[in-house]
Amino acid sequence: MKNTLIVVLLLAVLGLAGYIFVNESQASDTIPTKTSSKVLTGAISYASVPIPEQITFAGEKVPLDDPEVRERLEMELVQTAYRHSRTIMNLKRAGRWFPQIVPILQKNNIPEDFKYIAVVESNLLNLISKVGATGFWQFLKATGKQYGLEVNREVDERYNRLKATEAACKYLNDAHGIFNNWALVAASYNRGMGGIRSNVNRQRVTSYYDLFLNSETAKYVIRAIAVKLIFENPTKYGFNIPESQRYKPIDYKKVIVDSTIPDLVDFAVQQGITYKMLKVHNPWLRRKTLTIKSKDKTYTILIPKGVKPNSAFRQEDIPKIQLGF
Repeated sequence: MKNTLIVVLLLAVLGLAGYIFVNESQASDTIPTKTSSKVLTGAISYASVPIPEQITFAGEKVPLDDPEVRERLEMELVQTAYRHSRTIMNLKRAGRWFPQIVPILQKNNIPEDFKYIAVVESNLLNLISKVGATGFWQFLKATGKQYGLEVNREVDERYNRLKATEAACKYLNDAHGIFNNWALVAASYNRGMGGIRSNVNRQRVTSYYDLFLNSETAKYVIRAIAVKLIFENPTKYGFNIPESQRYKPIDYKKVIVDSTIPDLVDFAVQQGITYKMLKVHNPWLRRKTLTIKSKDKTYTILIPKGVKPNSAFRQEDIPKIQLGF
């Protein structure tokens, strides 16, 4: 009897607790408390992005009076503006690389806006795509060789940002000789000259913005335009990156190599840097050796200035570690 009474009392207490919990939960869903009101008042708000009345890419007008083009641009602009971490890092990297690649574009008569194609291609990083496109300008192996880049086991100049920019300029000038239109040239960098030319001929139009293309190429030039708008006026789109926080071009000493280097670790130590630093600043060096195969062949290796010299290596400095099993 005593045990039965205890069980009944326990059930009654549990039932009362459940009733109170349910009622409080319902009340909190319908009547904001002071705390929840403060949270709602300070909530982050999101908005669309401004589109200028007139836009050009590579000196050519973007037809914003076409509702479909305008909507595509707005989508790319929203996506780029709200990919905060990626866009912030691209703005910072641009401080280092734009001053170096823009003179190469200008020297080769390529419109400066094509620097934004490099952002779209690789986020200004040496990347490898799923299909094997490699480096700053995302060259496939065969195309890289076609435009003068050395690609083998020891050397892959697709990773050499400045040489790859020169190669990209050659491609872009070849494409402009076919299309005589920079938007189509930019599209061909994604789809290939043959792919764009066949679409132009089949659809009987002369403007990139009038072509019906695969999803990736249809977005490609529009995305570069969105990047341009944000980079030219970052604060307008919510990005406040002071000049002091942007990466600066690195000052290098150039070492001309005309004989085989059997061990790049030894070479790095001789130059007063680490092997890691040598590879980071010369990513086109793909192995631990560099072979000179002909008498007139030379390579330029970049050694960053102002770094702390590599301290002398001594075998006795290696920490002795005892492994217990």
